[in-house]
Amino acid sequence: MTRKLTIIINKEKKGYVATSVELGVVSQGKTIEGAQKNLKEAVELYLENNPKAKAEISGKTPLITTLDLQYT
Repeated sequence: MTRKLTIIINKEKKGYVATSVELGVVSQGKTIEGAQKNLKEAVELYLENNPKAKAEISGKTPLITTLDLQYT
């Protein structure tokens, strides 16, 4: 079965950190592509070692939105 997961990638001082929104799995890489590749591997290992997690993500669809904030 194929499932699309939502990931967030943040720039850090020495590379990028990628997080799976649905699972909370985190990985990193020197490039965006490297962070994505490493996260995919980490998610695959996580799901392999946590079979119940597969059922948990079946119905999860995160709501992605924005927040307006005024600051000075």
